[in-house]
Amino acid sequence: MKLYDGGGAPNPRRVRIFLAEKGVEVARIPVDMGVLEHRGETVTRLNPLQRLPILELDDGTILTESVAICRYFEERQPDPPLFGTSALDRALVEMWQRRVEFGLFMPVSAAFRHLHPAMKEWEVPQVPEWGEVNKPRAAEFLHLLNRELATRRFIAGDHFTIADITCLVSIQFMKPARIDMPEGLTHLQRWFDVIAARPSADA
Repeated sequence: MKLYDGGGAPNPRRVRIFLAEKGVEVARIPVDMGVLEHRGETVTRLNPLQRLPILELDDGTILTESVAICRYFEERQPDPPLFGTSALDRALVEMWQRRVEFGLFMPVSAAFRHLHPAMKEWEVPQVPEWGEVNKPRAAEFLHLLNRELATRRFIAGDHFTIADITCLVSIQFMKPARIDMPEGLTHLQRWFDVIAARPSADA
């Protein structure tokens, strides 16, 4: 089993943090996205979309998309559960995972891809107006999260889940995306300090 890893990019980080939380070791193949290695022959053969991460199983099966890869490992090793336990719990995790993806992860990514000079060769064409539109969208969602976290410890409830991983990676990616954290979000800051201090956050 091999994991083709894209370094500091948000989606590969989600998978690495997830695996660290599970205590799962997977052989990693580094791919230098800075020099567009993900557009080379090897990655293109494994994933025609030229995106990372990619999990290659021992039988040659290829899994892409970070959450799909995480779900695979959740099924292989259920403990600790990071997608919920009961039917309701799993539904709440899925709900908040999607909310964070649409409300924060994607707007931050759009701002980075359409505004950062380093992305000119990646995002063709860059549409700076779209990047700017997404900055206040991300800020608005952060305010919503702050209100939600006033009544619970984690994004989806009382336990750490993949929704917390997605949110952590999104917030940390705001710096290269040049999105400022709004002031006064005390509940969100409390949550962030706890999550960022977990050993897995360094994965």
